[in-house]
Order: sequence, then structure tokens, then C-alpha cells
Amino acid sequence: MKLAIISDIHGNLYALMKVLEDIEDQKVDLTVCLGDLVGYGPHPNEVVSMIKRKNIPCIKGNYDASVVDGSYTYIRETTINSFSLPWAVNEVRAANKYYLDNLPTSMTLDFNGKKIKLVHGSPNALNEYLLEDDENTSKVMELLEEDILICAHTHVPSVKQFGNKLFINDGSVGKPKIGTPESTYCILDVDKNGNSKASIRRVSYELKGLVKEMQILNFPNNLIRSFEEGME
Repeated sequence: MKLAIISDIHGNLYALMKVLEDIEDQKVDLTVCLGDLVGYGPHPNEVVSMIKRKNIPCIKGNYDASVVDGSYTYIRETTINSFSLPWAVNEVRAANKYYLDNLPTSMTLDFNGKKIKLVHGSPNALNEYLLEDDENTSKVMELLEEDILICAHTHVPSVKQFGNKLFINDGSVGKPKIGTPESTYCILDVDKNGNSKASIRRVSYELKGLVKEMQILNFPNNLIRSFEEGME
């Protein structure tokens, strides 16, 4: 069985459309989303609508929660967020905020006998960063009851084995932090014997169109550059 995992779309419809096209080519059995549909990009309502229209199971991200709250509850108070958060709070429709507010904070799947835990940040918190070589990640994996942990939030994809447990971060569809503007997502393949293999895919999208829309909407230059450069 093949599972596609996407996350951190952040209002970037151009990136989401291209990634979904690529997923269709991979002939997966299920696509799931690990949250952060909104924030930063200019298409929050369109992204939510597409996830709903495609019936993609989704969990809540930290930026989703902060847009619902209208405060810095789960995000850092940075220069970029001082623009992005109030813009998204004002832009996201009430019905979409209701949808985001009612998303679960985790999901558990069973693929061919492999138990998979899906979270946005970590099993402990929506906004905890799990980087593959950090001490907190090792502790989380040690305590993990499932066979596989799949998370997001860092916008940095990675796959690492911790003993007999597999750690996956799918990266970011809409706002990667890998030094290039390419979207990333993960394909997890679990065969009938329970053997699992994870691969990170990179997808290019129409960046120029996104940038033009952001400029028309008077988005700050430092926010636009972060999309162009694939950086923080």
C-alpha cells in the first residue's frame, strides 16, 4: 500500500496543484495532509477548498490553530508573521476557520500491519520541531508506541531509522526551507509483508505566478524572498 503525505501548504495553491498532479502519477492508495493549510501565501481559502474537495484527511497545524485563535498562540512573533498572521486572520473565511478549528491534532493508520502515527509538530505539541539529529527527536522515537512516526512543521524533509522504528518528516508543499523553492512531500510504501520504504519527492511549480500575486497584494519583500529562495 502506498501513502502520500503532504503538509505545510501555507496558502500556496500553485504548489498544491502541482504536488497533487505528481501524487496522481504515483498511484497511491491514500493521501493525507499534516496541516498548516494557511499562513504566508495568498490562497488560504482556495487551499482549504481543494483539500476539502479532494476529501483528503487532514490534521491541524500550528499556523492553522493560530489563525483560528487570531493570536501568536502557536507561532513565533517574527517580522514576517507580524504581516502574515493578521492578513490570514482577516482573509480566511469563517466557514474555513470552523473547518480548521475542528481538525484533529493527530491520526493513526494501520498499513499492512504497520502502525503509523501522524502529527504536525510532534506527539507532544503542535509546534514542537523534530529534526532528525536532535535529542528531543530521539526521545520521542524512544517513547513511540507505533512503528512509524510521520511529522511536518520544520519544512525540512528527512527519513531516518531509530532502531526498529522509522522517522519521517515530509517537508513542505508550499514554503520549503531547503534552499530551493521546490515543494517536497513523502511517499511511504508498505508491502504485504510489512516492509516499509519512504522516499521524499521534489516538485517544481509556477513560482513566478505566485510572486506576481504576492506583489499585487503588497506582501512584504522579505516574505516574497523566502518563497523564492526556499529559506526561513
